[in-house]
Amino acid sequence: MTDTIKGGRRQAALGFIFITAVLDVLSLGVMIPVLPELVKRFNGGDTADAALWNVLFATTWGVMQFFCSPVLGLLSDRFGRRPVILTSIFGLGVDFLFMAFAPSLWWLFIGRVFNGMTAASFSTAGAYVADVTTPENRAKGFGLMGAAFGVGFTFGPALGGFLWQFDHRLPFLVCAALALCNWLYGYFVLPESLPPERRIQKFEWKKANPLGSLTLLASKPNLMGLAGVGFLFQLAHNVLPSVFVLYMGFRYQWSVQTIGLTLMASGISGILLQAFLVGRIVKAVGERGALMIGLFSGFVGFLIYALAPTGWLYLCGLPIFAFSGLIQPGLQGLMTRRVSPQEQGQLQGANSAMMGISSIIGPTLYLAPFAWAVRNDATLHMPGLPVLIAAALMLAATGLAFRFAHPISTEPRPA
Repeated sequence: MTDTIKGGRRQAALGFIFITAVLDVLSLGVMIPVLPELVKRFNGGDTADAALWNVLFATTWGVMQFFCSPVLGLLSDRFGRRPVILTSIFGLGVDFLFMAFAPSLWWLFIGRVFNGMTAASFSTAGAYVADVTTPENRAKGFGLMGAAFGVGFTFGPALGGFLWQFDHRLPFLVCAALALCNWLYGYFVLPESLPPERRIQKFEWKKANPLGSLTLLASKPNLMGLAGVGFLFQLAHNVLPSVFVLYMGFRYQWSVQTIGLTLMASGISGILLQAFLVGRIVKAVGERGALMIGLFSGFVGFLIYALAPTGWLYLCGLPIFAFSGLIQPGLQGLMTRRVSPQEQGQLQGANSAMMGISSIIGPTLYLAPFAWAVRNDATLHMPGLPVLIAAALMLAATGLAFRFAHPISTEPRPA
């Protein structure tokens, strides 16, 4: 159970981490259509006020991730990926139990704190993929992680919308059960990917604090620029969990079930891309080319989402936005080539810290303009304002990638 992956077990290891990631993201996907609605129930049904409460929840989660993810990333470099992934999944289960039995909004807040402290399963899974793939096949491996993300967000929102109609606490109980099953699966099945000889010999707090972890990004050529691309992408992508459920419900009067099915359609588009096109596109145009295509497609997709006056026109943006699934395989492939095997966890921790910053900024950046637009909709008619902001950020990320996303042919040797 605790053996490190060697030789022919590499392919099986990717299958193990794929299932772990699917179950993790599936439970998160269930929350997308139901958590904002639960906040509205606690808050008397006021959409604008619920948006402001979601700012507090999301910002708190981002702050906890910013401070804790570098620690977890370095711990995975010191003690292995497996224990960090299991700890993170356990924290997710605790979060869902808090939400399932929450008698007030403040109980939900405590759950968000727990989850933000341990939210490292997906980023540590990225280090896991880097451990078990060659540099040439790494983008394809990260494409598999993107497919796991797509599977979770395809069926998760639809499942959440389906369960919500029976009992508003049922989705959270199901997610807690999924997290527990995921933890048991990881405990009994998931092997360790980082052998003792490739681990760092000492855990250093100066590298584990957020600023210390970010020094890694400044120590390698173009790595900080690539991290900037990732930050802008994550900040733009933050618009989806921040406002899209409220946005679609307000602008198109869609029910929770319809929103869940729409997110399911978006996820299916992403899965088809990851399954059939990522490997071919990366092989044809390289990691840099895949990254550029993904970023520009994300910009166009967000532009359609923001400006579509009807639900049918909104749906036309789904296949275009699906190509944003090329961003992470291309970006992670370029970034992981620039660090040694002993630094993969620290790199993913630094990336998670950047994502934490985006989660701190994102809710206010999107929910405050959305609340303002909703309150002034009768005169301004701009409910898509936050999505336009996301489109502008994606365009800025495209320009930054053009400057810094240069491929390198070799991977740094072990330190």
